[in-house]
This record gives sequence, structure tokens and C-alpha cells, in this order.
Amino acid sequence: MAMRQTPLTCSGHTRPVVDLAFSGITPYGYFLISACKDGKPMLRQGDTGDWIGTFLGHKGAVWGATLNKDATKAATAAADFTAKVWDAVSGDELITLAHKHIVKTVDFTQDSNYLLTGGQDKLLRIYDLNKPEAEPKEISGHTSGIKKALWCSEDKQILSADDKTVRLWDHATMTEVKSLNFNMSVSSMEYIPEGEILVITYGRSIAFHSAVSLDPIKSFEAPATINSASLHPEKEFLVAGGEDFKLYKYDYNSGEELESYKGHFGPIHCVRFSPDGELYASGSEDGTLRLWQTVVGKTYGLWKCVLPEEDSGELAKPKITFPETAEEELEEIASENSDSIYSSTPEVKA
Repeated sequence: MAMRQTPLTCSGHTRPVVDLAFSGITPYGYFLISACKDGKPMLRQGDTGDWIGTFLGHKGAVWGATLNKDATKAATAAADFTAKVWDAVSGDELITLAHKHIVKTVDFTQDSNYLLTGGQDKLLRIYDLNKPEAEPKEISGHTSGIKKALWCSEDKQILSADDKTVRLWDHATMTEVKSLNFNMSVSSMEYIPEGEILVITYGRSIAFHSAVSLDPIKSFEAPATINSASLHPEKEFLVAGGEDFKLYKYDYNSGEELESYKGHFGPIHCVRFSPDGELYASGSEDGTLRLWQTVVGKTYGLWKCVLPEEDSGELAKPKITFPETAEEELEEIASENSDSIYSSTPEVKA
């Protein structure tokens, strides 16, 4: 029976959403952080999109955001020339790391002891978070502003992308190992530790490379300019979104387009699979996050499959369900935290 995709819409931001990241799976589920040009990164429950809190403190657009693996710390990169580290449980600001230009990207090591940053001053910086007052290690070599920087190979190497170049660095020697040059601007980069795969988007291309050697694996062409792509944890599918407001889902092995959905009202800037692979999140110019089911119709999170009457001729549609006490709980949370990081409660809706 045909099923219709019904995304969850997470509102609350007032400007374009430009980056998002999931935590790993914790005893409390998994979490989602979003970076937005409104300067107010938000933390949400990953499987439902329920708003948990807003990190307040930046004085400019936030371009990058990430969570450590167990979702105890968050890091953000902003146009106010700072990167910040936050307690993701209380919402408190822990460390402010001053830079000389706009910061675009942040990434924790697996043990959360070091933070990698990159931005418009073309330098990679590595901060020891146990000694935040110490000067960071710096790696130079990029010739334009850094868009993305990621730890890889168990933190022994670093991947970074500027306008038209992706570079691989050795952490121990702080030297460049190899680089890739593209004939158009690199729009995004995702690192998959299982299998050491690097996903790069540029123009209408979605390219897969070895994260160890940067050798090409395969590439696909999309119908429109792509801003972001993500590979499913089991490497069965990939999803991508870009300038035509659509999300595309492809078979990773064959490259066949399986589905495409339109839900956003502006270009899609970022897309990522959840750590369990059950959903993917997208962030857009329209100021919203949307959560999409990987397998449409499966009962998961707030989605519950409801079958229509047999003779009605209607499509089966996943129904969005809320706990009976949800509204009471939200009101109680808002009142309890009125003086903390929690501001007004954004909506999650179908």
C-alpha cells in the first residue's frame, strides 16, 4: 500500500537554519542541535523534534553547531568572532574562544577534550578544553575561508574544506597529507567513521571518497544544485537537499532516485541522518527544521501508522500522535525554567 511522507515541522528559529548535528545514542535517546542566522542555537529531542532549550549568548549569526557523542556538551561557531562550548544539560556557557574572524565550523574529538575550529581567517585551530586559556595549535594552508572541519580516523587526522578544496591533515605532525581540488564551490562535507567514507557536495554532484586516502569511490548527479547530503548509517540510502526546496533519497549502491519530497518553502541548507537511521533532519532558508521518516509509515517517535478504510481509496497516512499530557508538561517546563536558558516553547507539528 502506498504511504505518504508526513514530516514533522520544528519551528522556533526566526532566520535561515544553516547547520544541524545529531548526538550519538545515549541512555536518554539522541539529540539534535541546530545553528541559525538568528544567533540562537537550539537543542531538541532527536526522535520527536521536541524543543529542550535555546543557547543564549552569541551576538551574531551562528554558522556551525555540534554535540559531543554523549550529548553532555555542545559547541557553536558564530559571526561574532567566537566559538563557544556549552553544558548541553544545563544550557550554561562554559567557554568562549575568541577568534580573529567569523567562525564557521566546530567539532569535538571523541573524548570531548579537544575542539577543532575553522573560519574566514583560513586557519584551523585545535583547543585543549581542559586548558582553555592556553593558545590553540594552528594549522595554516587553506587559501580561502574554511567552511567545514572534522576530526577523522579516531582523531588522528583532520578533514577540512574551503571554497574549492578539501584537505586531509595529519594531527600529530600538523601537516597536509593530501588535497582534492574541485571546479566549483564545495557546499558540504560529511564524515562517516564506519567505513571511513567522506561525502562531499558541489554543484549538482554528490561525491563519495575514502576519508583515509581521499581516493574517489563513486558519485551521483542530482537534478538541482545540492547544498548538503547525508549517508544512512547502514549505507543503504543517501539523502540530499538543495536549491529546489526538495529532498532526494537515493539508493547508495545503484544511484537510483527512490523518492523526492517537497516540504520546505526555501532552499535546503543542511540534512543529516539520525544515529539510528530511522529519520533524517533538514534545515532550510525558511527558518524551520523538518524531520522525515526513512521508512515511511513505520511507527516511530511521534509517527503512528493509521490505515484507512479498505474501500475509501485513500492513501495510508502516518498519523502524528502526542502524549495526552504533552501540553501540560510543556506549560510546566516553561514556567519552571522561565528564568533560565529556556525562552518561549517552539512548536513541533505535522
